[in-house]
Amino acid sequence: MADSHGPSGSAGDGAGDEEVPVSGEVVPDKFSSDEVFQRIVADADHEITSGARELFFSALAGGFAITITLLVYASMVPKTESKILAAMLYPIGFIYIIIGGYQLYTENTLPPVALTLERLASIPALLRHWGIVAAGNFAGGAIGAIVLAYGGVFSPEAATVAADLATKGVYETSNLELFFKGAFAGLIVAGVVWMNFAARDTITRLAVVYLAFLCIPLANLFHVVVSFTEAVYLMLVGDLGFLLAMTDFVIPVMLGNTVGGVVLVTIVNYYQTTEDRLETARFEHVRRLSVREWLLGNLAGRSYVPLVDTVEDFVRDPESYRVLVPIANPRTESGLVELACTLASTRKKGTVHVAHVVQAPKQSKAADDRRQRERIVEESSTQLEDIERIGERYDVTFETSTIVSHRSFEEVFDRANRTRPDLVLMNWEKHGLWASARAERPLAELTNQLPADFLVVKDRGGDCSRMLVPTAGGPASDLSAEIARGLREATGGEITLLHVADPGQQEAGEAFLSEWAEGHDLADATRIVDDSGDIEGVIEREAADHTMVMLGATEQGILARLVTDSLHLNVVDDVDSTVLLTERETDRSFTERLFGAGRRNK
Repeated sequence: MADSHGPSGSAGDGAGDEEVPVSGEVVPDKFSSDEVFQRIVADADHEITSGARELFFSALAGGFAITITLLVYASMVPKTESKILAAMLYPIGFIYIIIGGYQLYTENTLPPVALTLERLASIPALLRHWGIVAAGNFAGGAIGAIVLAYGGVFSPEAATVAADLATKGVYETSNLELFFKGAFAGLIVAGVVWMNFAARDTITRLAVVYLAFLCIPLANLFHVVVSFTEAVYLMLVGDLGFLLAMTDFVIPVMLGNTVGGVVLVTIVNYYQTTEDRLETARFEHVRRLSVREWLLGNLAGRSYVPLVDTVEDFVRDPESYRVLVPIANPRTESGLVELACTLASTRKKGTVHVAHVVQAPKQSKAADDRRQRERIVEESSTQLEDIERIGERYDVTFETSTIVSHRSFEEVFDRANRTRPDLVLMNWEKHGLWASARAERPLAELTNQLPADFLVVKDRGGDCSRMLVPTAGGPASDLSAEIARGLREATGGEITLLHVADPGQQEAGEAFLSEWAEGHDLADATRIVDDSGDIEGVIEREAADHTMVMLGATEQGILARLVTDSLHLNVVDDVDSTVLLTERETDRSFTERLFGAGRRNK
């Protein structure tokens, strides 16, 4: 007898029924708007946290690639005697940029803006990103224009066409027309970016980029990087002035491109996505920037929300003494946490906050990234359990949190700006949180505006039974004295003060050190004055009899010099003692960093 059931177990009425599944799920052949948005956010996270050098040189390559567009278009017009046929090769420079992954200003009217609309990045961070990319594009375009003008690349006929392109923009098109033509071009480019993230294969992306950018020459629209390159070319071969080129050509086009791209994101693509788009793209609960942080960035606390930040909404207790301890590896940095707890325990309301900073890998699929971040947080929580047991042994309030971010070193400063600790305690490890410091924001911007006192530790056991405090006065030495007093109170350690005077100034040196010790409540400490003038040699000699050495920052600072390997103090590496490098917080001013907390009681 024939079987009356199909392979799924359901009754089959005919031969064709056996091929129809009755269970399973439909797999769509295209991304939904939410999924496209998630991919854009993932990419924007990586881009907006990129270092200035990385962004600039990627944009420089992009700007130079635009030269290809000008080259082939101007060369083909006299050969084909048809602007339409010449326009067929116009998109080639943009194909290089988008398929090659270079930075283009008009592309950045979508991903970073999406992140800013979600209040995950601040407006200053967006403007910084735009500024770096625009500068790189313009520099690359200018280099290309110089090569075209003086390299003999153009035929005489092509050179005339290239000059006429800028002439038409400057002298034959009004600023209002430039703006609206630029707006439509910006809308096209932002649309290309959206569709690029919606595409599943390179062939589709290639077709989208080609067809979309073909619209720019066919519709007589203007793209700012192409326009800038054309303007520079005319400045070099003609009599166009720089100011006129910018005000009557480049700037109106740039404004139009920007408005067109942002409007597409804001009005069309952003609001067609659902409210849960961000939680799916990033994590369960996303803590956005406050309105003040969104508008003012780091001046008000922070400029970027990391991929994961497990710290709860924060309100600082003004009476507490907070110590922030950023760590990269909870298994190896327990000594740093012990030192932080020791210092905090000497205060009436000491609080230690350990922040485990985990640098996220480069983004892939949004769903995979989310699962990976969940695993990272779970593993971090397990590792921090041992750290929390350290806090239980001290009379302090103990907090832990996990930060997952594309950055690491910069997150330390953002966390300090947000939680306003009195002291930041860090390990000096070239392969720890410091590893990415050179690639992140300009060091001067980070280290010359310290949000708190910094204590950088070269840990060699953490024994503070015999502490050496060299001093020549100054704020950093004041911090060294404060740290030494705290450790003495907690452990009963001995303090030795050292002053290296100029040759022949022994008596003056002794008078200085005596007055300094009295002023810092260290009158009972042992004092050593040396008038050899050899500061580093004397410190290294005396460090041999001590278990801990505290070195204060000079006027050049310590943090920036540590990162750039320009702190030439052999004592840091040569002695067997634990070395503490101290640097005082920068005076906050600028209306106490835009209405934030002022300088804490020391």
